[in-house]
Amino acid sequence: MVQGGPVGKEKSYRFALRVVKLCKWLREEHGEYILSKQLLRSGTAIGALIYEAEFAQSRADFLNKLNVALKEANETKYWLMLLNDSEYLTTKMYESIRPEIEELVKLLVASIKSLKDKR
Repeated sequence: MVQGGPVGKEKSYRFALRVVKLCKWLREEHGEYILSKQLLRSGTAIGALIYEAEFAQSRADFLNKLNVALKEANETKYWLMLLNDSEYLTTKMYESIRPEIEELVKLLVASIKSLKDKR
């Protein structure tokens, strides 16, 4: 398991694991491949970008990677809403994962704002 690190490394990793398991369930239980593939891509990209940011070449590169991670997080929120509204996810499932993506978005927004304020 991931320990600590910059900007929610552990949270984004745990979230990515949930997304992988959710996408596997969507494919096995519903035969759903299109939306789940989109969710898998964006939901796992958040953590990957945060990991990349740890070894950014500059402050600007670090900020750029966090901004892209934020875009991926917002896209992930979209796919989760769509899966919920199209009834692939139950309300209980959606309400279980929604706070995690919202927390990641807030964390990224705060980190980006903090970095920009330090300029």
